[in-house]
Amino acid sequence: MWNGKMKAVTFSYDDGVEQDKRLVALFNRYGMKATFNLNGSRHISNGPGYPWTFNGNITVARMPIEDLAGTYVGGHEIAMHAYTHADLDKLSDEVCKYEILADRARLTDFFGKVPVGLAYPCGRYSDRVVNVLRENGVKYARTVISSHSFDLQDDLLRFNPTCCDSDERLFELAEEFINTEATKPMLFYVWGHSYALDLEGRWERMERLCEYLSGRDDIYYCTNAEALL
Repeated sequence: MWNGKMKAVTFSYDDGVEQDKRLVALFNRYGMKATFNLNGSRHISNGPGYPWTFNGNITVARMPIEDLAGTYVGGHEIAMHAYTHADLDKLSDEVCKYEILADRARLTDFFGKVPVGLAYPCGRYSDRVVNVLRENGVKYARTVISSHSFDLQDDLLRFNPTCCDSDERLFELAEEFINTEATKPMLFYVWGHSYALDLEGRWERMERLCEYLSGRDDIYYCTNAEALL
């Protein structure tokens, strides 16, 4: 299935924030691969850009342009997250199309490679939005709906991940994934926001997950596009 393997692990992280630097280093240490979903308009030069506060005490800032190319190294994928992080379901078809095409163009300019996937901003979408994505060449799109499953899905433009990294069942699912003898393709797909890992104990939790999943000959460690396309 995947380089002759029946199991695959992939991660997906949104917004292109400063905490991604630490997360990329962690993934690279354990041989994990991830897709990072960025908003092309939210990165500025010579400054962190668009800071806000999460959970009352965690500072979140977009990564500046000059740091992007040097951060997402190690075989990771860059995908779209809409140009301005707009709720696509609240936009007209034309503005929705602009959010996709402008994001694609800006990310292509940043990284020299055309992105093919997208994570829905705010997790919101509709049949109409899906049609706009399809008509404009988006190959896959990730929701925020946990499937708690490892099954592949036919609808790549409404692809539900296995779970968020904050899911209380995260390690239960990881153990099930590792211990199940695969008789069909199995994909363990985890998503999240790296700034949320600044919550107490969450970085340690993520490192334990990566360590647990790493170094197995029967697993293909891959980006979202490598897993789905």
